Amino acid sequence: MTIFPDLRPCLAALAAALLCAPAFADDIQDASKLLKSGQHQQALERVNKLLAAKPKDAQARFLKGLIYADQGNAKDATEIFLQLTKDYPELPEPYNNLAVIYAAQGQYDKARGALEQSIRTHPSYATAYENLGDVYAKLASQAYDKALQIDSANAAAKNKLALVRDLVVSGGPTGAGTQPAVVAAAAPRKEAAVVAAIEAKPAPEKPAEKPAEKAAVAKPSNNEILDTVNSWAKAWASKNVDAHFAFYAKDFQTPGGETRADWEKARRQRISAPKSITVTVDGPKLSLSGDSQARVTFRQGYSSDVLKGAHTTKTLVLAKVDGRWLIQQERVGN
Repeated sequence: MTIFPDLRPCLAALAAALLCAPAFADDIQDASKLLKSGQHQQALERVNKLLAAKPKDAQARFLKGLIYADQGNAKDATEIFLQLTKDYPELPEPYNNLAVIYAAQGQYDKARGALEQSIRTHPSYATAYENLGDVYAKLASQAYDKALQIDSANAAAKNKLALVRDLVVSGGPTGAGTQPAVVAAAAPRKEAAVVAAIEAKPAPEKPAEKPAEKAAVAKPSNNEILDTVNSWAKAWASKNVDAHFAFYAKDFQTPGGETRADWEKARRQRISAPKSITVTVDGPKLSLSGDSQARVTFRQGYSSDVLKGAHTTKTLVLAKVDGRWLIQQERVGN
């Protein structure tokens, strides 16, 4: 049986969903850095100190679960993530990380259930979709292996098994270990590709188009889109509110469903209040839909004289309008 890539654990969106006091946020960041550097005991001591002050804090508890998982202590990590799903059923990350542990133990049905619940809580959580695709691929591979054990001459099962293996291997690993994925996964794709690889039949070849019949289509420039995102962040950091708003399309969908005027008023206040702001765009992942739609997911860093070291995963959905890329949606998480 082929060894498939590990599923992606994640911490990013949880940090954005549960903002805490600046000092506490700094302690969370310090503990996270210790974990990333492999200093598990020091990270655990820091988290336990935080939990002594705030026993119910979701971020600290989640980070403790990550530390246990990274140490190979699946039992205690599972208990933490399970309790978080009960205390904070609206958060997708604990379900996702439970799935990572279940998959590592070969419990793919349980992993699938956890990922489906993660998606129900956050339908746009791309990491869970990608992980679910990997779980489906693992289950499909097991089923085809079983079919070949029963009937080794089953050519159809051999071909389907090869397709699934080729699909997952060509997709590359989506992340290993139990460190949080600080860069969001690409747009959901693997689960659909698995089904297509299994069910699709070869389509009849179409005659090649003659050169004169091909329409000239201007392909969007990736650099142009990413430059737009960086300029959006720069206008925000420079506190140029009007320039910042100019990056949003007229049909921009406000995150909370409020009116555009109310959203701009609240955003203007948040940008104007701090004396200084720093905004960073790290590890952007770009996916295109045709020539006029794009999605960019990245790790956003934010600091000001009021809040230090806040990080979250941010997704911008952009459309090309009158030659410019403008933001139609802005979401926290994938």
